[in-house]
Amino acid sequence: MAKRHEDREPGSRFARGPGGAKKTGKKTGKKTGKKVGKKPASGPGRPSRGPRGEDDRRRAPARGVGSKRRATGLVVTPGKLSGVEVPGGKVDDGKVRLNHFLAMAGVCSRRAADSLIAGGRVEVNGEHVRELGVRVDPHHDDVRLDGTRIQPERPVYVLFNKPKGVVCTNASNEQKKRVIDFLPQVRGRLFTVGRLDLDSEGLILLTNDGAFAQEMTHPRYGVPKVYAVLVRGRVEEAKISKARSGVWLSEGPTAGMQIKIERLGKDRTFLKVTLREGKNREIRRVFAKLGYSVISLKRIRIGDLNLHGLREAAWRFVQLHEIERLREVAREELESK
Repeated sequence: MAKRHEDREPGSRFARGPGGAKKTGKKTGKKTGKKVGKKPASGPGRPSRGPRGEDDRRRAPARGVGSKRRATGLVVTPGKLSGVEVPGGKVDDGKVRLNHFLAMAGVCSRRAADSLIAGGRVEVNGEHVRELGVRVDPHHDDVRLDGTRIQPERPVYVLFNKPKGVVCTNASNEQKKRVIDFLPQVRGRLFTVGRLDLDSEGLILLTNDGAFAQEMTHPRYGVPKVYAVLVRGRVEEAKISKARSGVWLSEGPTAGMQIKIERLGKDRTFLKVTLREGKNREIRRVFAKLGYSVISLKRIRIGDLNLHGLREAAWRFVQLHEIERLREVAREELESK
């Protein structure tokens, strides 16, 4: 066993025998009493090595920012990398997958884009690309489909006051009225950020910005969404406490919700409910589990964004400062965890 640091002579790494060779010796196993020798230093596929010197130490990987070996080791710093360092040690070089770029440009879905790429119909900087997973720079690379250059869409953000009976799907064969059917003036591909079920109403966002949609809907960001809920019956405080702490549904426990009783009627209860991560039809299912049915449900706020001045079935573009504020809320929630 190698000597501990406190047992060594100052400035010496290991005790060495004549000629600078290490003292190898043999160890005795405690359980069987058999002698256990060291593994051979050379053999098939294992080149022999001499004493570890300065060149070996230079090849050894650096252990960390504060490592003493950093002075002699080969260290790659963020400043030497092209791109911007992001949390988690990754580097954001501004590039996106080719299928994502085609989807952003409104050409087709990502899955359909994979077929176009595999079929050799897509060129990047004059060369046909068939490999899936190729990354491109949306602002500098020349991407063409069947010889026609593809330009990425400008990001679009829309706030819509959804009525009851309207669905959030983009499926072309849908028989019911869709949210996107109310926005014929907005050109390009749009999709809803999250969903409101058929019987729910209120604030819903639409965009062509996938990164923004991820920030608004993924549980790790926890962007608060506020709902005005009318429940049949006079809800007991004990049941409210249970909903606040979390209820077990078929796919697992809920994360809990903030609930404020706005008004108690004889056979109805008016509530304000705040969710930071939501399962499918969570509010309706939680109260059904507790023995109450939801009469009406309306989303009235996402972050600081609300429905003020927007009548039912009306829409407006979301201003850039409002988008930045929503993203700030997402970052604040992520950093607070």
